[in-house]
Amino acid sequence: MGDIAAAARVGRATLYRRFPDTASVAIALLDEHEHQLQQQLLSGAPPLGPGAAPGDRLAAFYAAMIDLLEQHLHLALGAETGHGRFTTGAYGFWRAHVNSLLREAKTPSPDALVDSLLAPLAPEVFQFQRDQLGISAQEIAASLGTMARRLLEPS
Repeated sequence: MGDIAAAARVGRATLYRRFPDTASVAIALLDEHEHQLQQQLLSGAPPLGPGAAPGDRLAAFYAAMIDLLEQHLHLALGAETGHGRFTTGAYGFWRAHVNSLLREAKTPSPDALVDSLLAPLAPEVFQFQRDQLGISAQEIAASLGTMARRLLEPS
């Protein structure tokens, strides 16, 4: 926190009044990037935005999230690990988005499935796959895209 305060040219006390811990700082820094993605999901071009089939939209969401993790993993690890992941506003948005795609595809029990579909996007899972297993971000996104399309393909 001392390094952050120095870089921001504010006192540590000022920083702690706004951000009680490093996770709060990481959440604030990650928020802008997540907000941009949220806007694309709501009003961007298909397949990420409205107008594409649910499986294609979920695949595009996975690709965008993997890109976000690839670019900002250090922030995501500071903000969204363990139980803290479920308390961010972004997770609630991602959950609502994926749930709506499941419902549009008429998937049985979407509420029971949605968190399982978000689990591969946990920062520590991504870091493990990339750093320990040597799987590229592109491979991870492609595999998740395949899963998304197969799961939500029209019956």
